Amino acid sequence: MSQKSFIPVLRELARAYQAFESHSAPHIRSLGLTPSQFDIIATLGNTVGMSFKELGEKTLITKGTLTGVVDRLEAKSLVRRIASTSDGRSQIVQLTRKGETLFAKVFPAHIEHVGQAFASLTQAELDSMQATLSRLRTAFSASSNK
Repeated sequence: MSQKSFIPVLRELARAYQAFESHSAPHIRSLGLTPSQFDIIATLGNTVGMSFKELGEKTLITKGTLTGVVDRLEAKSLVRRIASTSDGRSQIVQLTRKGETLFAKVFPAHIEHVGQAFASLTQAELDSMQATLSRLRTAFSASSNK
């Protein structure tokens, strides 16, 4: 494979992500959240909570930004921090009752909104994209572990 044959794929991947953000972010803001706040609430929804490490691994938020976003959600009484029972140095971030109520409202609404963009695609196209993106993620992971 030519070293440069993957560059158009990188460009299209970046453009697809930018288009997704352009479609997604305004809707999230209309729900009264920032994209980072939504990411945390969506990730914590239907869980008993997560450590900061787990939350960082499951979201698109960098470690430095994560603390500030959690602080702001805590100030809105949407999340709380509790001491980890398994690691005294660690804290668990959980949705509060108010956060759970918000999750139950905003998550389905946003999935419906994002789903509109996928409506013109067939199930076979969706399956193919999922498989291709999974292979790409695996290729990056394997390359990172070398």
